[in-house]
Amino acid sequence: MARHMNPGSSTNKTIDAIDRKRERERRHLLKRSREMASELAILLVQRLIDQHIIETNSVPAIKEVMERQLEHLADMKDFDMQYKIAPIRNLVPDPNVVSLYLTQYITEDLINHDNIQDIFGDDLAIYTAVDSVLSRIR
Repeated sequence: MARHMNPGSSTNKTIDAIDRKRERERRHLLKRSREMASELAILLVQRLIDQHIIETNSVPAIKEVMERQLEHLADMKDFDMQYKIAPIRNLVPDPNVVSLYLTQYITEDLINHDNIQDIFGDDLAIYTAVDSVLSRIR
């Protein structure tokens, strides 16, 4: 069977190349977040406390929760991750998917943790704090 030649295929190739690059970057971020979970969790909780984003009565408990989230990100289904970050997907241009996920986790789920007293700041402030730590793996 003859193959149909599309004159605009160079555009499609470019789009496909960009999509492949983003998917490789996403897989790399998820892999590195699992490998460096303990180190990143310590830095992340410290940054959130230093910037007065979270108030907690047990830093080790929050560190453990964040470490668990970082470890399990690579095992999540893509749909579940996309569903979680959908409300803030357009928060910043060229976002880090792991930072988006953790930002959403902090604002939606961590707030209900027994050891969290309060969470301060808007989505952008939380994302900025989280991404400043996770930029190490980018």
